[in-house]
Amino acid sequence: MGDLLSAVLLGIVEGLTEFIPVSSTGHLLVAERFLHLPGERWDAFTVVIQLGAILAVVAVYWRKFWDVLIGLPTSPDARRFAGSVIVACIPAVIVGLFAAKYINAFLLDPAFAAPFIACSWIVGGILILLLERMAPAPRYLDGDRLPLMKAFQIGLCQLASLIPGTSRSGSTILGGELLGVERKAATAFTFYLAVPIMVGATIVELRHKAAFLTRADTMNIAVGFVVSFVVALFVIKGFLAIVGRYGLKPFGWYRIAAGLALIAALAAGW
Repeated sequence: MGDLLSAVLLGIVEGLTEFIPVSSTGHLLVAERFLHLPGERWDAFTVVIQLGAILAVVAVYWRKFWDVLIGLPTSPDARRFAGSVIVACIPAVIVGLFAAKYINAFLLDPAFAAPFIACSWIVGGILILLLERMAPAPRYLDGDRLPLMKAFQIGLCQLASLIPGTSRSGSTILGGELLGVERKAATAFTFYLAVPIMVGATIVELRHKAAFLTRADTMNIAVGFVVSFVVALFVIKGFLAIVGRYGLKPFGWYRIAAGLALIAALAAGW
């Protein structure tokens, strides 16, 4: 399969899965192996095209980010919003800098990465179905005005996403619901939080992987970037509608089905 078509397919996978609770890392790893694209070069490629998905969040919420940016010197609401996002980032920044490399090196060992991801998908799907039923009645209805302690607690929930196959959005949205944050408010806050976390994680990963990319990869990167941006743009808007109406249950069932399908494929010798 040509590199350009592979870039398009990986861009689609990235855009589809980055912001819904199904684990973009797991799907990209499986897609790379299905397309016979293992290796540091394609791992580096998937890191770069994440920026396209991040840009989609900025495009959807540009008015919010712009108002906060220009309001920081004078607006208490803008400073409160910025403070909540910063506080929520702290746990992932601290733990991620010191532990993420070792977690990935152990859990994503080629010998058992696929079985581990399959199990993570299934367990995560079951937890979504169970824990959404246990969520208390929401007390915090506005994702733009969360108390700092509540934002920090959501940041702690985000640490679960350091385990490959878990899903950053799933852990923060579900964690927010269990902490009394209304589902759509938790979803909006998850998208706000995605921008600094993903930009930071991308920069850190590129420090180690950028050397595997060459000038010849420029076209593939550009195509993957644009595809991931466009697909993520539609997914973000659609996800908000689905979550508002059905909650996370459809994604819980999907995770279970995908995990079982992957186990079956492995058992068949794929």
